[in-house]
Amino acid sequence: MIRTALAAALLLSPVLAQPTFAEETAEPAAQPKYSTADTDIGTLLDNPATRAILEKHLPEVVDSPQIDMARGMTLKGIQMYAPDDITDEKLAAIDAELAQLDTE
Repeated sequence: MIRTALAAALLLSPVLAQPTFAEETAEPAAQPKYSTADTDIGTLLDNPATRAILEKHLPEVVDSPQIDMARGMTLKGIQMYAPDDITDEKLAAIDAELAQLDTE
């Protein structure tokens, strides 16, 4: 009896392991186009819409003479160098506005 159940389980396992049609056709969740954790500062500064968001929340960072040295980094990545200016709250507010750009 146990052998029969085990044999049936082994025979059916490839069938049961197959993804369903819904799993095959489901698209992965869309990632935001821009974010403070994944988009480099240079990209955010070069786009007028995203630059305006940065200027609104982080004018001291955007106007910094050293900003060009950080163009290849992310805002989240430079947060440790200016934690009083680049707070988690400001990054969250920036991310919220960047996400709005994706829906426009």
